[in-house]
Amino acid sequence: MPRSWLADLRAAGFEATLWSDVGPRDAGDDTICAWAFANGHVVLTYDLDFGTILQSTGAVGPSVVILRARDGRPQRARADVYLVLSKFRFALEEGALIIIDHLHHRVRMLPLAR
Repeated sequence: MPRSWLADLRAAGFEATLWSDVGPRDAGDDTICAWAFANGHVVLTYDLDFGTILQSTGAVGPSVVILRARDGRPQRARADVYLVLSKFRFALEEGALIIIDHLHHRVRMLPLAR
């Protein structure tokens, strides 16, 4: 997530933190997942590995939002993220994997079937 999104997300009522502000840059995905779950955060990422971790472990959290829409327009991605965070807020609180691409949003509740 670009640092420039933090203020806007916070103004919209979302708690937002960059991993680089709370943990080491070289932390593994499993470390980031564990921290996010323990602290009630949603992971927002371009990294498909987070979905794989949720699938392979059968974890009930953390919620993960994966951005797959890379059309070169950060403002479009930001609008999609705001829409998803607002529309699926309760699903994210319960535990969900949401994939955002240029056509639609896919929501799967956790735990994912192995």
